Amino acid sequence: MTNSKSDVVLSTKDLYVHYGDFLALKDVKLDIKRYGITAFIGPSGCGKSTLLRCFNRMNDLVQDARIEGEIMFDGYNLYSPDVNPTEIRSRIGMVFQRPNPFPKSIYANVAFGLRINGYTGDMDEAVERSLKQAALWEEVKDRLGRSALTLSGGQQQRLCIARALAVQPEVILMDEPASALDPIGTLAIEELIRELSSDYTILIVTHNMQQAARVSDETAFLMVDSERAGYLVEFDSTGQIFTNPSDERTEAYITGRFS
Repeated sequence: MTNSKSDVVLSTKDLYVHYGDFLALKDVKLDIKRYGITAFIGPSGCGKSTLLRCFNRMNDLVQDARIEGEIMFDGYNLYSPDVNPTEIRSRIGMVFQRPNPFPKSIYANVAFGLRINGYTGDMDEAVERSLKQAALWEEVKDRLGRSALTLSGGQQQRLCIARALAVQPEVILMDEPASALDPIGTLAIEELIRELSSDYTILIVTHNMQQAARVSDETAFLMVDSERAGYLVEFDSTGQIFTNPSDERTEAYITGRFS
């Protein structure tokens, strides 16, 4: 794959996603800037998570899923026949809605992706670096051999972020990463996302508009048509979306006139 760099790291053009006969997303066109945070907001069922999963080919794992159109990553088509999805998922990591640590030690969780990818460097250093990046090192450094399942929900989610960071991806996808957490855990994740955005491109799906306003630099608003297909209404800076959107449908959603 090419490593050409530009201000745009991911872009879609004429993107359609089908699940069998159901059209889940239609005609999505957007450019994601390198670094910073992009939020996807919109009502339930509008295709936010479907769109997110397109960027690391997670939809490949869904039976009868079909992608049409183009998704470019650093200028290369992600769905080109010669692209290895496993490589894509190491360069574009993902953190899911609910913490999903493996039933292994804290250390083994962070090291998992590195071992799968045949990492030959200093594993201890890599695990420590990743846990520090995820703001978890000080809390777990004396119990790395303990089960990850002994951690709190918020700690487990930060561990999952550390696991994603360990393979040093360029992009991190986050699907409602704080929805299962209490307010303190949510704040910790939001602070971490902001800190990471200087080194990574982060895409986040959230139902929480206040969260999108707090953490993101740009926001994409999606909704559904009469056939329940999701489509992109507006994509702009977060400040513009939340204070002066150009589309009245965005304003109606932001102000709570429809959900």
